[in-house]
Amino acid sequence: MPALHNRHGGGRPAARKNALGGYLGGSIFTGLIFALFMANAGGTWDNAKKYIEEGNFGGKRSAAHKAAVVGDTVGDPFKDTAGPSINTLITVMSLTASMFAPLIMRYALFAGSAGQILRSGIR
Repeated sequence: MPALHNRHGGGRPAARKNALGGYLGGSIFTGLIFALFMANAGGTWDNAKKYIEEGNFGGKRSAAHKAAVVGDTVGDPFKDTAGPSINTLITVMSLTASMFAPLIMRYALFAGSAGQILRSGIR
């Protein structure tokens, strides 16, 4: 949190909350894109190997099959582990931010009556 306060927030409460929201939004969006990419690419590499093994592009024992085996070796971890683990990362980041949100709201200096209502509810 000191980095949000000193470098990016400048001590302004709204900037700190916006920085946390921007961090979460950006990481969730990036994680979603990477998860989709990794799961899709892993499945594509696996399907390419199966397609070549059916006799296309020279079939088994061809240079294309050797390349497809390498692609499948890379694609299996993409499909089976990396994509789903990013989903877990997004969940942990959201949970952590939800846990620290009351602290951010408590120590932020709110302006106006809405701030008084929010601040009085957190004790």
